[in-house]
Amino acid sequence: MKTAAMDLRICVASTGLGHVMRGVEGWAHDLGHALADRGQDVLLCKGDGEATASFERVVSCWTRESETTQRLLRWLPHSVGWRVGLGNAYNVEQTTFAINLLGLLRRERVDVLHVQDPHVAGFVQTAMRVGLCQTKVLFGHGTEEPLESLAALDHVHHLAPWHEREAEAVIGVREGWCTIPNFVDSQFYRPVAASRFRSEWGIPEGGLVVTVCSAIKRRHKRIDCLIEEFASVRQQRPDLPVWFVFAGGRNSESDELIEFGRAKLGDRVRFVSELTRDEMPAFHAAGDVFVHGSLFEMFGTVLAEASSCGVPCIAHHHPVMQWVLGPGGMTLDMTVPGSLAVGLLRLLDDEHLRKQMGTAGRRYCHDQFDQEVVIDQMIHQYGKIAGARAVAA
Repeated sequence: MKTAAMDLRICVASTGLGHVMRGVEGWAHDLGHALADRGQDVLLCKGDGEATASFERVVSCWTRESETTQRLLRWLPHSVGWRVGLGNAYNVEQTTFAINLLGLLRRERVDVLHVQDPHVAGFVQTAMRVGLCQTKVLFGHGTEEPLESLAALDHVHHLAPWHEREAEAVIGVREGWCTIPNFVDSQFYRPVAASRFRSEWGIPEGGLVVTVCSAIKRRHKRIDCLIEEFASVRQQRPDLPVWFVFAGGRNSESDELIEFGRAKLGDRVRFVSELTRDEMPAFHAAGDVFVHGSLFEMFGTVLAEASSCGVPCIAHHHPVMQWVLGPGGMTLDMTVPGSLAVGLLRLLDDEHLRKQMGTAGRRYCHDQFDQEVVIDQMIHQYGKIAGARAVAA
């Protein structure tokens, strides 16, 4: 019987890795590499690109952007597509990935597959139940899947205690389910004494900087609402030397939002290009306060990263974000117009409070979400899952 203390063959997989870079893909990349760094027997499977490390594998699939996928969706009746797992481009990607992944799992004798793509999780678990492979599946619930759709899965990994409580209220307590947060490399995301960005952004010495890091869009990220609140700060305190910096990916509505922001905030706003991971500690170091506008997150990794850099944060008072921030900032009701402006002015006017929150947030993040702490929890959970398989066999 395999236990948590014995060697396990683990596979972390993401269909989008290699051609898409969202939170799911970043999670898979970082987890696979962190497990490898700990000496674990791990494979990191991606849907496209190249294998850049010895433990990486590229699993062929019809990616969501490919002409093959688009041609299939044009040809296949919509009602038929949904019945066979090919209802949209992402489902085509998942289904074709899962078929080819199954052969790899069998050849490599993988004990546990950890994945956040829901159709891949369901496909491999079904294959395991009918004897096509021996791999147990741990589904990371990071994609806002309806709770009812998770009921068929044996092992689900929630990212925050609130999510597990919500699941238990809907479908009852499940023995194979757990809560393990996303992790932050607190040696990488750490306070930096100086940042080149302030001078690049043309912000004078002594200016206060409020940073935002998210896609420049209305839905979910609520960039238009943040702009309105920042404009209220400027109206209430025109004397305050504060600048607002937005960094993030662009989409079809970004240009309109950028124009709106410049009309509202004039020369006190900067919209900068999406940053690389290596640039993020310096980005956070350039800010005095970090603001996150979403009303809901499965975890909110960017908040943990800012906290780990010692920057006080403001977020909506949803239980998940309250838990992620701990003492590292303030949460308030962002659905109420003016509430963010009030909270932001309080922090901008109180340097001592900012430093106090930044220090406490850094310590809390290290204790709760540091990479070493979380990877220990992951390895333990893999051992429990593999042990359950051995008992069943």
